[in-house]
Amino acid sequence: MAMAYDTPVPGFNTYNTNNLRLWRSRPRNTFDFNKFNSSDYQGAIADRQDAEYITSVLYPNDSTDAGKELRLKQQYFFCSASIYDIIRRYKIKHANDRFAAFADLNKIQLNDTHPVIGTIELLRILIDEENLNFEEAWNVVYNTFSYTNHTVLPEALEKWSVELIGRLLPRHLELIYLINHIYITKLM
Repeated sequence: MAMAYDTPVPGFNTYNTNNLRLWRSRPRNTFDFNKFNSSDYQGAIADRQDAEYITSVLYPNDSTDAGKELRLKQQYFFCSASIYDIIRRYKIKHANDRFAAFADLNKIQLNDTHPVIGTIELLRILIDEENLNFEEAWNVVYNTFSYTNHTVLPEALEKWSVELIGRLLPRHLELIYLINHIYITKLM
């Protein structure tokens, strides 16, 4: 579960205050009493430890497969939590418009390659949970996100193997393949 922590950020010489929302990963079940009673003491708190390691230390060394997996889990966790929060807030005021004004009212700036999985996460949510067709959902995604990159050096760009994305985020990989197919078809 994603637990939000809000920090007010007051502006200088103004009455405006912005909100900085940060996320912490928390388990749905913090303690398994049955495992504890079976003398599996480590297993009794394993869910809590597995959840908390996602946000305990950011930017793990990704020169190993374990580091790459943790980094992808972290990036997905933060993107997904933020997108669900944005959608929740939007639906409070625009419950019946099927996301018609979403892109006009919500702009998400991707400030490097780290959060780009957020584009596919929004697409997935709109298609799989909000029941938009692909064209409607893609139009929302396309008009919501903007991207800025600070460098084109290969070592600074995130790269994920198909195997890793397929194992952790199989639906996202399907959508990535679909987008790729659509764009290749347009080029022909």
